[in-house]
Amino acid sequence: MAGSSFGTLFQITTWGESHGAGIGVVVDGCPAGLALSPSDIQAFLNRRKPGQNAYSTMRKEADEVEILSGVFEGKTTGTPISLLVGNQDQRSHDYSQIKDCYRPGHADYTFDAKYGFRDYRGGGRSSGRETIGRVAAGAIASLLLKNLGIQVQAYTKAIGPYTIPADEYDFSVLKSSPLCMPHLGYSQKAEEYLRTCMENQDSAGGIIECQIAGLPAGIGEPVFDKLDALLAHAVLSIGAVKGFEIGDGFEAARSNGSTNNDAFCLKDGQITKKTNHSGGTLGGMSDGSTVIFRAAIKPTPSISSLQQTVNSSMEEVDISVKGRHDPIIVPRAVVVVESMAALTTVDLLLRNMSASMDHLLRIYR
Repeated sequence: MAGSSFGTLFQITTWGESHGAGIGVVVDGCPAGLALSPSDIQAFLNRRKPGQNAYSTMRKEADEVEILSGVFEGKTTGTPISLLVGNQDQRSHDYSQIKDCYRPGHADYTFDAKYGFRDYRGGGRSSGRETIGRVAAGAIASLLLKNLGIQVQAYTKAIGPYTIPADEYDFSVLKSSPLCMPHLGYSQKAEEYLRTCMENQDSAGGIIECQIAGLPAGIGEPVFDKLDALLAHAVLSIGAVKGFEIGDGFEAARSNGSTNNDAFCLKDGQITKKTNHSGGTLGGMSDGSTVIFRAAIKPTPSISSLQQTVNSSMEEVDISVKGRHDPIIVPRAVVVVESMAALTTVDLLLRNMSASMDHLLRIYR
């Protein structure tokens, strides 16, 4: 299978299946000397692990990480970092009755069409548990960025019909919301909406927003490897993501140049912008303001209500998907989006070191 690696200089390769022995990732290109412990990675994994509230799957997984290589005496060595998280609570028999059926909204049919074979236990490689490797690697990238004064923060902006206006964010309550929403009032409304969905044997989708603060101007490549293009690639590679926008996004299509353009000004002797309709990028490169983007997350496709499908024997059948599934993907996907943003940013920062002679002279002179 091709396509399990992401990045150029800071490159990750994820491996493993939902109901296999474990999930893991190899991180190559991390600079030597970064202080790193399992607890740094575990803090990120704890944000996505299952069974933490009524709105996530009841699959019980500790998701404890083991560092197999690349770290010595608490610091990275510059060699590949290999990370392992074991699977402990698989219930493969939950899928035995529908193993020959193509679940609506899943990759079952496309996997069969491509490979002629698939692991039906929880989706195998296309399961949401694949994101464990992304999050473990993202924890390392985020730690590296923190050392450079760059902060990546993702959160739930919307669930179903409830969207938090940007001027009402309160990040101090983010950890108090089981849905990772920076507004407790909207979080409570969204929770009521989710309970109704669950009573109807249904699921819900939402929007995750992410901010990258402290990024200097000029990060990203001006043609194919634009910062916004690679962020879109990274985020859209997450299985549940069906849409991406940066800055004003699709709202810009209804705007005018006179209102969409961000005026430049000087503040404390530095070039800055009066507004941020562009979302922190211009010409595919960071412009020094906060990068802001959003990801649209589809409703969880595994629902227990009856659905029509086709099986591998070319028969039309009705199925009800059993097992333990999230009624909403959004809250646990917040850290996944954050991790992919951090991975993209670190990779482009490292690539930027060779952008000019001045950069090289600062390093090697």
